[in-house]
Amino acid sequence: MLSKLFARTGRIVINILDNVGQIALLFVRTVYQVRQLNSALLLRQMAHLGADSLAIILLTMLFTGMVMTVQTAHEFVKYGAQSSVGGLVAVAMGRELAPVLTGVVFAGRVGAAITAEIGSMKVTEQIDALRVMAVNPIAYLVVPRMIACLLMLPLLVVFANVIGSIGGYMIATAYAGIGSFTFLNSIQVFAVPHDIVGGMIKAMFFGIIVAIIGCHKGLTTAQGAEGVGRATTGSVVLSIILIFISNYFLSVLLYR
Repeated sequence: MLSKLFARTGRIVINILDNVGQIALLFVRTVYQVRQLNSALLLRQMAHLGADSLAIILLTMLFTGMVMTVQTAHEFVKYGAQSSVGGLVAVAMGRELAPVLTGVVFAGRVGAAITAEIGSMKVTEQIDALRVMAVNPIAYLVVPRMIACLLMLPLLVVFANVIGSIGGYMIATAYAGIGSFTFLNSIQVFAVPHDIVGGMIKAMFFGIIVAIIGCHKGLTTAQGAEGVGRATTGSVVLSIILIFISNYFLSVLLYR
């Protein structure tokens, strides 16, 4: 019984290390192939993965800012700290809420799309056809998607910060009775550019995570349509887990 437990644990550990090694190798090969980046493919992926995600991210962050203000504004007013509400919303948005929630939504939409698209190509042998035509699948499929995610996610975070703060402003003035000047002045007093820049740096790492995990899961898809579904689910789950883990270490490095 004990030997079976050790054997099963060993297989799990070996499988995890094997996947980590494959993901790391894919990232290294992708970085090496960046010199072969096709600008037309990059622009197409930036529009598909980035611009098309803007609406859902703005909607998510608008209500996030509103909910955060609803939960905190009255308590701050009760203790005479209404002059801190705007700063609290702006700093929380810039440092944590905007990059993390944008990354999670991005992983759900973009990570799933990347895995499903590349996974479908894998099971229908289109990737093998690329190799036959002397086209490097990493340069053609992975590089444009990784660079597009790396560039577009920080831009989406900027929009998320703005719309989240607007949602907080609306609730603070209409629901909690905080004056416009008080709210806006609080942002100027408490928020600094590093709050926003740090969130954008986080978003760059999150974009790389979503792209590499999505491409890895797509390139290793097997067993037809059922395998594509499992790979897509695994891509989203793993990307979100890694976003939260990396967010801790990035927060320690950027804001200590």
